[in-house]
Amino acid sequence: MIYYDKVTKIYPDKSVALEGVSFGVEPKEFVTIVGHSGAGKTTLMKMLIAEDRPTEGAIFFESTNINHLNKREMSKLRRRIGTVFQDYRLIPNKTVYENIAFAMEASGRKDNEIAADVPHVLELVDIGHKIWNFPHELSGGERQRVAIARAIVNQPDIVIADEPTGNLDPVNTYEIIRILQKINELGTTILLTTHNKGVVDTVKGRVITMEKGKVIRDDKGGKYIL
Repeated sequence: MIYYDKVTKIYPDKSVALEGVSFGVEPKEFVTIVGHSGAGKTTLMKMLIAEDRPTEGAIFFESTNINHLNKREMSKLRRRIGTVFQDYRLIPNKTVYENIAFAMEASGRKDNEIAADVPHVLELVDIGHKIWNFPHELSGGERQRVAIARAIVNQPDIVIADEPTGNLDPVNTYEIIRILQKINELGTTILLTTHNKGVVDTVKGRVITMEKGKVIRDDKGGKYIL
């Protein structure tokens, strides 16, 4: 489904973010990418949605080189990828309902679909009771649930979760990972980045370990070794 082929990223200041990275991700996999800050995890995720481009190598999505897509084709691909960030990125002056509806409107969904799907997706992430609240009225864990709901409401093939528990306490961290596992069980591919050993131990899935821009391990059994 996804393949990074000898991807290198060198920035104008000559700093090397990635060096010769190659790995594939199969449909419906749950892959955790671990490494210390600066290891290259976020750069990998940005390249999948073409927010950043490789200096050398290529990223393929279902045999298509992402960097060969035009603007319209890239927009279409992005609708198949949901994104969850550490800092939530909710719109502060919109309610929970409106935040998710906005994502659906951007994908051309109709009003009746929005009215039906928003409550459903909020129940899936256990935050249906906060549908009319604003982001400032929510805890960090609740905001991240809303962010996950927004990421999955258009039924993407892949969800990228870039350090989604970085600002959360251990209880909320566990709950967010549990929700991501549930989404994976429903058939969505999950790419999770983290430097939290507890998260890796909870997921118990495939773990790709990065260090200084390189993949140094690719384990099937959920090991965090750095």
